[in-house]
Amino acid sequence: MTTYLLAGGGTAGHVNPLLAVADRLRERDPSCEVLVLGTAEGLESRLVPARGYELLTIAKVPFPRRPNRAALAFPARFRRSIDDVARIIRDRGVDVVVGFGGYVSTPAYLAARSARVPVAIHEANAKPGLANRLGSRWAAKVGVAFSGTNLPHAELVGMPLRREIETLDRAALRDEAARFFGLDASGRVLLATGGSLGARRINHAMVGSAAAVTDAGWQVLHVAGGTADVADPGLDGYRMVVYADRMDLALAIADVAVSRAGAATVSELAALGIPAVYVPYPVGNGEQRFNAADVVGAGGGILVDDADFVPAWVEGELLPLLGDPARLERMAAAAASVGRRDGTDRMIALIDAALGGGTGDAASTA
Repeated sequence: MTTYLLAGGGTAGHVNPLLAVADRLRERDPSCEVLVLGTAEGLESRLVPARGYELLTIAKVPFPRRPNRAALAFPARFRRSIDDVARIIRDRGVDVVVGFGGYVSTPAYLAARSARVPVAIHEANAKPGLANRLGSRWAAKVGVAFSGTNLPHAELVGMPLRREIETLDRAALRDEAARFFGLDASGRVLLATGGSLGARRINHAMVGSAAAVTDAGWQVLHVAGGTADVADPGLDGYRMVVYADRMDLALAIADVAVSRAGAATVSELAALGIPAVYVPYPVGNGEQRFNAADVVGAGGGILVDDADFVPAWVEGELLPLLGDPARLERMAAAAASVGRRDGTDRMIALIDAALGGGTGDAASTA
């Protein structure tokens, strides 16, 4: 029996690909043991047990950004985290550590290295995080979601996707999706989403141009998010929801999307061949702009700065695009040309290669 320790958490960007890999490992071999390493504070504390996996937690020890009291305490706290993971590896007979980034991954990589346990890494963002930059130096295998990701020995595997996205038959589900969201299956649908929390700029621009979009003959499915501060315009053909519990159905009915450029969102839209306008989140290290680079470069998406995505841009740039079916068809084909639905299986192949010490045949060099 093989025991896997999957390390990652904090955000959906780490947890969702981790769970996709965990599900496939368990599906392939029900006798294997899949353990998940995370923190008590991260999103994994809720999602991992709900999915039926054992969550082992260690302390969240952020790398200090400035000299202060926390920086003085960091070496000892970090050492304890490494020791905690080493104990888990020893006591649970872990055969391989699979890291997805986040606070817990760095101590997991270091503990595995000390225990001579192989490490396989998946980096979801085009601009890799600190943990994966460190761990990739000695990891047996490194898989990345985007071709431009700069990590040693990286192999392009794509994003591990949920099974319902991997196998999504958009045409077959369109009628069900229309009923679920109260839309007309025969009409064209623009999906606008900023993720579970929402995106203020997308929300305000879409509501501000709602009449212009619907007057142009398009329906809008607007997933406003939990922090939305806009009101539903109340127009025929404009459906605003806070959350989309059935995001698979939202993607099934979307003919075009407007969204942030999180790694999972870009990967799902490209895999499904949905043309998109990407509005990268303007705060952070700029990884969202890099995440969209492949699909935008192929012609499957358009990149718009957050500050520029206003009602005037929607009416002056987006509406002409929506009125050009031939261009949308070309964009859909271009998006699909760089999208991958087999990221989960390709990452599993890398894990197998790390366990066996082989080279594997899962991917091409990024």
